Amino acid sequence: MTRHKQKTAPGRNVRLADQIQKDLAIIIQREIDMSRAGLITLSGIELTADYAHAKVYFTVLGAEPEVAAKLLNEKAGWFYSQLYKLLHIHTVPNLRFFHDPQLKRGIAMSALIDLANLPGQYAGVPDEPEDKP
Repeated sequence: MTRHKQKTAPGRNVRLADQIQKDLAIIIQREIDMSRAGLITLSGIELTADYAHAKVYFTVLGAEPEVAAKLLNEKAGWFYSQLYKLLHIHTVPNLRFFHDPQLKRGIAMSALIDLANLPGQYAGVPDEPEDKP
């Protein structure tokens, strides 16, 4: 899912954000050591209206999000140069990486739903109807 923050020419912004996300995901998969950064998945990109800056949101499994964010932000310049070679556009955005807490929120919400669906969890509501004489 790509995040969109722009009001003018949204079609181009959406297409460019999607292409950046696809290309960057391939670059990260090939170049980042998963033993240090964990399994990184890009979850969205926010582009500014002038395409000069992009916020890249990611989730990570198997590592601390802060460690992965630090590693990705340290390599942001190199990612920029790789994207410049692939995209063939005049302005390639500067990249900043941010951990996306949506996965953690989704897991917590799922656990709450599972808890609510367990029998007998509602106070004052019996599991089975009582027979009245």
